[in-house]
Amino acid sequence: MDREKSKLVEVLLDESSLVTASEVIVHERRIAVHDLLEHNQFEPLVEDKPIDLGPYRLALSVKEKRLVFDIRDADDNPVRQLHLSMTPFRKIIKDYFMLCESYYEAVRAALPEQIETIDMARRAIHNEGSELLIERLGGKIDVDFDTGRRLFTLICSFHLRNIS
Repeated sequence: MDREKSKLVEVLLDESSLVTASEVIVHERRIAVHDLLEHNQFEPLVEDKPIDLGPYRLALSVKEKRLVFDIRDADDNPVRQLHLSMTPFRKIIKDYFMLCESYYEAVRAALPEQIETIDMARRAIHNEGSELLIERLGGKIDVDFDTGRRLFTLICSFHLRNIS
């Protein structure tokens, strides 16, 4: 795998798919995009084989409760479009946001040990969501764990409007 070709060089988020978010979530979104662009492994696949047209540009959006990965080459030519149901992520994302709220409340008033316990649980559920994403992308897009974590953070941004 050619590291220079198997990576994202741009990530765009469909603003119409995003909800109005708190400053914390907007900040997390920016960090995830920045970190994703700094270090990632991203290789679209066809029949489990690399397409090998990278580096890639990725536009993420939500259409009809499906997460859309619109993948293009560096010259903006279409490479692949992938639609993933967001249903399998609902519970994990809901739990993740509940733990995030608990964490931010704890930072203001809890003891360090309590903050650490909540943070460990928050990271564990985030890892679980990342692993689910990597599994769901299996055979379609090859990503490493860190790339999966950052993509999961971005997916959470879209999923906010669908949690009841």
